[in-house]
Amino acid sequence: MMYNEPSPLPLRERRPTPEPGRPQRRGQPFRDVEACIFWTIKALAATAADQPILPGTRARTRMASPICAPAEVVKCLDTLYRRRRIDLHHVRILRIWGHRGRAPNPDQATERGDWRVWREALERLEWPLRSLGIISCDFGD
Repeated sequence: MMYNEPSPLPLRERRPTPEPGRPQRRGQPFRDVEACIFWTIKALAATAADQPILPGTRARTRMASPICAPAEVVKCLDTLYRRRRIDLHHVRILRIWGHRGRAPNPDQATERGDWRVWREALERLEWPLRSLGIISCDFGD
């Protein structure tokens, strides 16, 4: 096919070409990091709750994801940990409050310390998730 020839496929059958260097993802990105963390914890808990059917095998259930697999978020957390941007305390707080399904309340004295660590972890996790397209880049202007 020469350069100026029209494509043999009708317009409706052509697929958009991916932008170079940008991964193509399906679904809608999460609105913020908190929503992503809550979904990830819920998805990991659902996977861990599967009971083995036969020795050495596991039933696999998949939660519908707006855009990614839970492993991608865990990989971002692992990268931050290896670069010493977060520590295990941050991950524990994310896990505990993720299982509870709500963020710590800074107005309650017993949750104030957890809230500080929670916010610190989310701030450090935001950029890696945003750069992967997992978090929406719409800043609500």
